[in-house]
Amino acid sequence: MSFSAKVNYFFKQKSVKYGIPFLLCIVGGSFGLQEFAKLRYQFSKTKQVTPEDMKKYGVTMKKSEEVTLENEFEKIQTINIDEWENKRGPRPWEENDLAK
Repeated sequence: MSFSAKVNYFFKQKSVKYGIPFLLCIVGGSFGLQEFAKLRYQFSKTKQVTPEDMKKYGVTMKKSEEVTLENEFEKIQTINIDEWENKRGPRPWEENDLAK
């Protein structure tokens, strides 16, 4: 067998014909995703706002009351559940009819 015949035989095998491109896609895809993930964190400019920054801009936080089971039960007792009305929202296909 000549060298070109051996090479052709090698590349016609199923494991080479389908396996090598599959492995290249898996390994190459992982490296590509790694680069995109780096970009996400490299260019994110969000940072948390500290309480000192909030005071600097004049934003005040109100004190939240302690949430307990008894407090929530008292709130629920004040709700009248016998006289409620079901209000139906617009469906996506009905939104155009409301605009007319």
